[in-house]
Amino acid sequence: MKLGLHYANFTHPDWQHTLEDRLTESVRIADQGGIDLVTVMDHWFQMENLGGPPEPMLEGYTTLGYLAGITERVSLSLLVTGVTYRHPGLLAKTVTTLDRLSRGRAMLGIGAAWYDREHRGLGVPFPSTSERFEMLEETLQVCAAMWGDAASYDGKHFQLAETVCVPPPYQSSGHLGGPPVMIGGSGERKTLRLVAQYADACNLFGSTADEVGHKLDVLRRHCDDVGRDYDAIRKTVMGAGTATGPETPEEFLRRVAGFADLGVDLVTVYPLTDDPVAWTTQAVEELVPRLAEL
Repeated sequence: MKLGLHYANFTHPDWQHTLEDRLTESVRIADQGGIDLVTVMDHWFQMENLGGPPEPMLEGYTTLGYLAGITERVSLSLLVTGVTYRHPGLLAKTVTTLDRLSRGRAMLGIGAAWYDREHRGLGVPFPSTSERFEMLEETLQVCAAMWGDAASYDGKHFQLAETVCVPPPYQSSGHLGGPPVMIGGSGERKTLRLVAQYADACNLFGSTADEVGHKLDVLRRHCDDVGRDYDAIRKTVMGAGTATGPETPEEFLRRVAGFADLGVDLVTVYPLTDDPVAWTTQAVEELVPRLAEL
């Protein structure tokens, strides 16, 4: 099993002067220490459970472009792109650019978006849940068109007269013809169906093997329905903070061993600490080698 680092909280002591340095050093340690995937959020306001809009938040794809320049091996993604924030043709171009400049380390993490406060706050339309899922499916189809041979795209929500994407992505082995696509979320009726039809990876929420196993059973049924190879989809889980709390490394490893038995090969964690540099150092020293044994 591999470890992912989700850098979600920029509020640390004296962040006004040290935010950039802490982020840079944490991600360099992750890159050199064997972490497989580094992600940041696609939010414009900090989430309310982490302090809300008064707290600092960086724009996601600008941040990933910077991280691509200071790293060498780690994969990079948003966890996950909100489908409402960017026109899909521009999103495909953005991810392609990240993939080129990172020399094949980009992943498109994407979901239906949810944070209505930041939409209202910044004047971004926030359609109904059903419309957002329609937009999500069309966005995935637009990415396939941009990364394939289609000359145009005509959908309900989006129309593209010229699906031009030059240069093409560095990666071309993803299910949509470009970088791998991860769809975030555990919704059984819509989200996991979209995973089965379009994605290279899922990102599930679940604290126990029983919870994750149930979601994977649903995903397998969707794969059967659409004729997709279940084993071709990478299974990942969004975990909780480790190494410095709330779990000890031993408790965390015992818990995620059950995920590994289900075929999950990456668990993503996030620092729950005022010192993400020390947290990341401890994670790569104590968790990466032991996870590799699962």
